[in-house]
Amino acid sequence: MKLQWEGQQWRVRIDEDELRHLLAGGQVELESHAAGRFHLHGAVRLHGGELATLEGAASRWTLALPDTPVRELAGRLPTRDGLHFELAAGMPEHALQVRFDVDVRDSARRLKASREGG
Repeated sequence: MKLQWEGQQWRVRIDEDELRHLLAGGQVELESHAAGRFHLHGAVRLHGGELATLEGAASRWTLALPDTPVRELAGRLPTRDGLHFELAAGMPEHALQVRFDVDVRDSARRLKASREGG
């Protein structure tokens, strides 16, 4: 999993193996020990709700995405179109925009390999 972060916008990108793990009920994680100064841990999982949620603290958080749109995205691969979620906040300027993508290059390589092999 890769996380790009700029202000109130996050882009979460996973590969197809991580997507399969999510779809099977697992969670995808990333962590950094930040040169021994502090530890960061993030996780993404699916849930049965309709909205994306974010729980935890800055150093240890979990982003829960709605299952249905992620499964629909999986059925459209490879595609450059990701999913967009807005996590509301008490103040509108604190809302978090989340884009969730599956690595298109990974999907395209797998599709090409399956066509050449079959």
